[in-house]
Amino acid sequence: MEQDLLITHYYHSGFSVASERTLVVFDYWRGEKAELPPDKQLTIEKLKAFENVFVFISHEHIDHLDPIVFTWGEAGNVSYIVSSDMPVGTRGKRMAPGDTLKLSDELTVTAFDSTDLGVSFLADFCGIRIFHAGDLNFWHWREESTMQEIEEADAEFRKAVLPLSKEQIDVAFFPVDPRQGAMFEAGANYFILSVKPRILIPMHYFHRADTAVDYARTASCRTTEVIAMPGYGDRIRIQSDEDHYLNVSFPSDGEEQPEEEDISLYGSDADLPAGDEDTLLSEDDPFLESDLPVSYLAEEEDQNPESGDS
Repeated sequence: MEQDLLITHYYHSGFSVASERTLVVFDYWRGEKAELPPDKQLTIEKLKAFENVFVFISHEHIDHLDPIVFTWGEAGNVSYIVSSDMPVGTRGKRMAPGDTLKLSDELTVTAFDSTDLGVSFLADFCGIRIFHAGDLNFWHWREESTMQEIEEADAEFRKAVLPLSKEQIDVAFFPVDPRQGAMFEAGANYFILSVKPRILIPMHYFHRADTAVDYARTASCRTTEVIAMPGYGDRIRIQSDEDHYLNVSFPSDGEEQPEEEDISLYGSDADLPAGDEDTLLSEDDPFLESDLPVSYLAEEEDQNPESGDS
């Protein structure tokens, strides 16, 4: 039976995945200064179009938890799934690493570990297995950390990823955070090599959309296609047939079905070009210098908007 899911990127680590009946939302955040334009934001009216809405919150950091999500309960069809270490009183079903919940006939989710607060999530949604890393990453800070601290972070990350290497993952949302400076992509690279997701979508890059686009252009390999979704509200459609053959397409606004030619992905036989080449890049490459300090990147945020609409 063919399955069809629509993935939408909002901002930072916020994504939704939709079937005809169900909407799954991961780590929604509009931004510290509400960078996500109003017409791209989720609203109660939009949520009411679905029979069920499941809102996942990997942990309590503000860039993964926008308080507005708790107003969505007024829609009447919204359920919350949160990490077990969220503050007492937080609404939602709590999950610790190793927990599995069957949420509907379309959706089952298992929680995995993180290298920061909270958990990561692996959702089986209509037979397509989708991983959201939350803050799971190799959090090394080469400009500030000692060699011992880097080695400890590396060991912790490898330990957290090991159980995931035994799982089949079709789509993974994973951090590529430019604040880390040199080797900012080390965690994502290791995840691709060890877990081999069929598709990896970069996230957690704040305003630096060029980081995601540049990474997608260089990191795709035979087992994994890396696809950047740098703009506010960018969407891709994932279609899976009974043989679990994946087609990826890029729908235009207002289209019921995409007219663009599909990119076909099938397990380890995928050997295809990187994603959309029509995205604007920053003229300034932040990685031409070896180690840029966090303060320098912070000053550049406003010069590198995430959306290519302007």
